[in-house]
Amino acid sequence: MVTFSALVAGLFGLLLLGGGTYLVTLGGSAYYVLAGGGMLITALLLYRRSAQALTVYAAVLFGTLVWALWEVGFDWWQLGPRGGLPVLLGLWLLMPFVRWHLKRAAASPSLASPPALALVVACLLSAGVAGWSMFVDPHDINGRLPEKGGQTAADQRGIPDGDWWQYGRTPLGQRYSPLAQITVDNVSHLKEAWRYQTGDVKRPEDVGETTYQVTPLKVGDTLYLCTPHNWAIALDAATGKEKWKYDPEAGLNPNRQHQTCRGVTYYRDAAATAGAACAERVYLPTSDARLIALDARTGSVCTGFADQGALHLETGMEHKPAGYYYSTSPPVIAGRKIIIGGAVNDNYSTQEQSGVIRAFDVDTGALIWNWDSGNPTETAPLPPGRTYTTNSPNSWSVFSVDEILGLVYIPLGNQVPDQLGMGRSAHVEKYSSSIVALDVETGRDRWVRQTVHHDLWDMDVPAQPVLIDLTRPDGTTVPALVGPTKQGDVYVLDRRTGEPILPVTEIPAPGGAIPEDFTAPTQPVSALSFMPRPLQEKDMWGVTMFDQLACRIQFHQLNYEGRYTPPSLNGTLVYPGNFGVFNWGSVAVDPERQVMFGMPTYLAFTSRLVPRADIPPPGENEKGSEQGLNRNEGAPYGVVMGPFLGPLKIPCQAPPWGYVAGADLNTGEIAYKHRNGTVYDMTALPLPIKLGVPGIGGPIITKGGVAFLAAAVDNFLRAYDLTTGKELWRARLPAGGQATPMTYSLADGRQMVVIVAGGHGSIGTKAGDYVLAYALP
Repeated sequence: MVTFSALVAGLFGLLLLGGGTYLVTLGGSAYYVLAGGGMLITALLLYRRSAQALTVYAAVLFGTLVWALWEVGFDWWQLGPRGGLPVLLGLWLLMPFVRWHLKRAAASPSLASPPALALVVACLLSAGVAGWSMFVDPHDINGRLPEKGGQTAADQRGIPDGDWWQYGRTPLGQRYSPLAQITVDNVSHLKEAWRYQTGDVKRPEDVGETTYQVTPLKVGDTLYLCTPHNWAIALDAATGKEKWKYDPEAGLNPNRQHQTCRGVTYYRDAAATAGAACAERVYLPTSDARLIALDARTGSVCTGFADQGALHLETGMEHKPAGYYYSTSPPVIAGRKIIIGGAVNDNYSTQEQSGVIRAFDVDTGALIWNWDSGNPTETAPLPPGRTYTTNSPNSWSVFSVDEILGLVYIPLGNQVPDQLGMGRSAHVEKYSSSIVALDVETGRDRWVRQTVHHDLWDMDVPAQPVLIDLTRPDGTTVPALVGPTKQGDVYVLDRRTGEPILPVTEIPAPGGAIPEDFTAPTQPVSALSFMPRPLQEKDMWGVTMFDQLACRIQFHQLNYEGRYTPPSLNGTLVYPGNFGVFNWGSVAVDPERQVMFGMPTYLAFTSRLVPRADIPPPGENEKGSEQGLNRNEGAPYGVVMGPFLGPLKIPCQAPPWGYVAGADLNTGEIAYKHRNGTVYDMTALPLPIKLGVPGIGGPIITKGGVAFLAAAVDNFLRAYDLTTGKELWRARLPAGGQATPMTYSLADGRQMVVIVAGGHGSIGTKAGDYVLAYALP
């Protein structure tokens, strides 16, 4: 055993010395060189059966403990990779079958001998520090949100309390329900009331990003939803029994980056005779770029709308490559206009469809206005023979509407290719990655608030803006907009003008773009921000000290000067990454308490520009994806993107990667921020370890003081105390819950909570086709 121990210590030493030497040449920590040298000396002494091996190894362990505490303090998840294997090796060396065979120890095999005692003390100190750190969370913010707000009643825009008519429940997008039957005191008693399976399951020929992200609507006694392959379905709200199902036969296309549907749009024609055909309609966006009008009662096509019931969204596009353009989010309706954008594939080609926003007559489908961010002043319907601007910034997320102000609020993305900024027009530079307010009647823009200047990182505004009337400290009420962003800033703006309510400042940004491009000298930052601090070498992580060392080497090999480090041929660390701190799930806002609840996520990505000559031809079965090689056909560079992972395919940055958080919208203060989610579905063993995991999806809030959220990569729906962020209840889901839940009440007053569980392709959660409802017994 002594020889075997020497071999292990020698192998560890060689790996640490070799890798550590390379790390030092990159400007990294010298610890691994010193530790590797100490382990090699330990190995040599073990080979000679010298008891001094225990003394030397005790020094290595002491040094490791001091170094680890100096780098990360009492952070258990950071201490583990640094000390786990060294402590285990120390305990192994203290075993009698090793210790008794060492010279000068055989005569005195007791643990009280000086060499053994030194190692015992080092192991005990390490264990004590580890034990103490398990009760300390240096990342936690533990506070409370105010329990009384500035308003006595929420503005529900005439929607019945028990219904959920739009994606964010109302045109304001608050994801807030005035129902209060479920409270912080009784939510732990929630039980499954019914479940329904749509039958739309993931297929082998689907693209990787086939995801189930829908939030159902509830109108009267019926739920309306869509599926990843764009089926529209109506269910009985009380029982979950199917009323009707419609399949638009949108087909499959390997060039689609996304195969999903986030929701349908409901409309009741006040001028139509009650009960008449298509007096109530459901509008279904499809992945083959159509918008289809259906009778809400029967599911039959309303042939009086557009072309026999279908609006063809590629009309007016100069280029129409199949699978490159579709609407993944439900349109909004205001002033008898249905207003819709579209998702344009990221980084496929310089000849893709336009990101134009259009308003159509809700009854006939006739085009009323078009706002093209590449040509923003001409909003009159595009005449025959003219086309919209190719690749102009698009909006793939959900809009919000203030019909009193007559404005629709658009979260805008970037012009593709996302990582290449040369040749962009002045209009693109103005509107890219911004929130734009458009006049509902004319389509003209009233104001624009840009969240990233000269975006080279795919930091499009991903989330539906949330509208709320804020009561300010002086007693005045300001119509506000809350805009979460991928980079973690939450903009709180006057929605009449776009001017900040909470301050927005400009800070210096890194330079160093490729010669053909440039970077903006400054970037905006909101006073309310969940942006992470810049990564450092000490933030690199792994299961062991060896894969952590590999991540440290990767960190130094990549270009990184903090947020907004520009893309490069060498490879750039992008943090926050493409998933964003906030994504399409947005945040939920309580309009009475004037607070927000959200799920900030922190995952670093990498990007590397690839010269056109070095890009291989497409593979035979290549499918669309946002990860891996994005070809950027027609541009001088493609780009390789993906999460920043170590050799074991786990994140190189240390956890936590996901939180739940609450903030006061009047003060901008973050009241709490707690780790969210476990590794239960991330590892081979179902371990309920609350690491703080990433997720994608959104929360809701109820008047009962409860917030509901699934979204995390473990398959659970959870309820939280809105005031403190404490988890109150959770239910195991049969598949990934990467959708935003909703809540409604039945005729008898019973409150239901509904979540769709179907998984998410990018984060690899279990696929399914479930709709689940929960209620109190």
